Amino acid sequence: MFLSDHFIHHTQNQTGSGTPNGEELPAWDLSDLYPSPDSPELKNDLEKAREKVETFAANWQGNLADASGQEIALAIELYQEISEILGRIGSYAQLIFATDSTDAKNAQFYQYINEQITNISTKTLFFTLELNRISEDALNNKLSNEALLSWKPFLDTIRVFRPYQLSDEIEKVLHEKSVTGRAAWNRLYDETLAAMQVSVQDEKVSLGEALNKLSSGDRQVREHAAKGLGESFNSNLRLFSLITNTLAKDKHITDEWRKFPRVDSERNCDNMIEDEVVDALVNAVTQDYQRLSHRYFTLKAKWLGLDKLQHWDRNAPLPDDNDQLIPWEQAKEIVHTAYNDFNPEMGGMIKEFLEKPWIDATLRPGKSSGAFAHPTVPQVHPYILLNYHGRNRDVMTLAHELGHGIHQLLAAKQGYIQSNTPLTLAETASVFGEMLTFQSLLQNQKTPEQRRIMLSRKVEDMLNTVVRQIAFYQFERKVHEARQTNELLPEQIGQFWMETQQASLGPAFEFTPEYASYWTYIPHFIHSPFYVYAYAFGDCLVNALYKVYQDGHDNFQEKYMEMLQAGGTKKHKELLAPFGLDASDPAFWRKGLDVISQFIDELEQA
Repeated sequence: MFLSDHFIHHTQNQTGSGTPNGEELPAWDLSDLYPSPDSPELKNDLEKAREKVETFAANWQGNLADASGQEIALAIELYQEISEILGRIGSYAQLIFATDSTDAKNAQFYQYINEQITNISTKTLFFTLELNRISEDALNNKLSNEALLSWKPFLDTIRVFRPYQLSDEIEKVLHEKSVTGRAAWNRLYDETLAAMQVSVQDEKVSLGEALNKLSSGDRQVREHAAKGLGESFNSNLRLFSLITNTLAKDKHITDEWRKFPRVDSERNCDNMIEDEVVDALVNAVTQDYQRLSHRYFTLKAKWLGLDKLQHWDRNAPLPDDNDQLIPWEQAKEIVHTAYNDFNPEMGGMIKEFLEKPWIDATLRPGKSSGAFAHPTVPQVHPYILLNYHGRNRDVMTLAHELGHGIHQLLAAKQGYIQSNTPLTLAETASVFGEMLTFQSLLQNQKTPEQRRIMLSRKVEDMLNTVVRQIAFYQFERKVHEARQTNELLPEQIGQFWMETQQASLGPAFEFTPEYASYWTYIPHFIHSPFYVYAYAFGDCLVNALYKVYQDGHDNFQEKYMEMLQAGGTKKHKELLAPFGLDASDPAFWRKGLDVISQFIDELEQA
């Protein structure tokens, strides 16, 4: 929980090039964290963390089993203080690196901080391990103390991993070697992507710019971009395959030591979600491929006048969709209005984000592609990164990341170690914010044609969030399960990718050979194995939740705010119960998927 556990990163649907009207876009000011990488404040915080961790280890290592509930509560408070100091430093290093990862000084600083945090946090490893060795009966007795009872969500979160815990010595080795293991491979991957130049016709462009061109209204531009991307991915294919093979094997070795039953078990524990709930989601979406994506893309092929879609047609705008550039100021107004109409308190929070230097939307070389919201620490505020090209989907991305920002601000009251929301619930506020913005825009469409275009955009976004992410999850399962036996050839990984893509997108598509390497640019596969199903979970959850809101559920806004304020202190069953929803019920997923299907019904009738 020190460097990246709070970090939410999204592959942004980038859909244009240039900035609207050449306007100046906002860049963040990170001085609310630290004045500079070499500032005395940062050095002092590192020293303070070193001193506190020495005291912490001296007082508590080996003593937790016999400590009273009151004493353990005091120990957790100190553990949180140390965690928050390191979290603040780690957040700053991450954000500096994301600003320009091609800058050698930024990369050096990021690595230095990563190593310092790992060294310091190693001395706290004993804490959660010893807490987990306390028996259930003994812990229940200690929880009779009110001070400790307030930390029960934290204790529940760590004790999910109790059956998979190793000895202190092995845990320490795994933790310390992560700097030269997983973290180093992640950095190599990030730097390779950031430095990538893609040939599109006679022009060399960044990866982000090339991906943007896949949404051009000109089919030739899309095809040239797709071919250029394929060439760039293939030229780095051996490296990306080596990184993937190494990290998958590294995970397998650790999973075997811990005796996790499935390749996704660690992620499911981290998400505080049962395996059978994940399986219910995956099965529901997979069974609905034909009703959702296959049906929609057959329609899209007809609209585009094509017998078959190529992979570069997936995000193509419709023929009548001019997707006019939306200036940044107008985007701000659209999103603020949507949130404010739903809840003025949320509108006020959105306004603060938009008026203060908490958002980086500028386009520049070396900047992290995509979008993310980083909560940093409760004492400061979240920071948001996106690459704003002025398209409709960029407005939706702004709405999405601001949803995360609101969620993170509201959950901050739970404190650093209990504010972190499991990934399955972390997408709730962001996707709900997108839905609010979409519905607000939909109501303002003046003609049936404009409404059809808006609906088609939304359906594509939902398919990208639900169907595409479940296909990603299935791809990851194939890779990780196959890697348990042998190193995978690039062709094998590409085959897994093509199989899952063809199954999810359906017969309306045919795929040219270069598409087999397109798995290489998805950062979640490298940074956060099995992260992706959380998007589908969040989208289906929000669809069901929004239906409850539309049906006029009593005190919905109040209950919704309370849900976000809970942070990581409640599980999905507790959070959804006030709305009459239950994610363990297979009918729950059907409700969410029905919303997408109904939009497609309307498009078929248009």
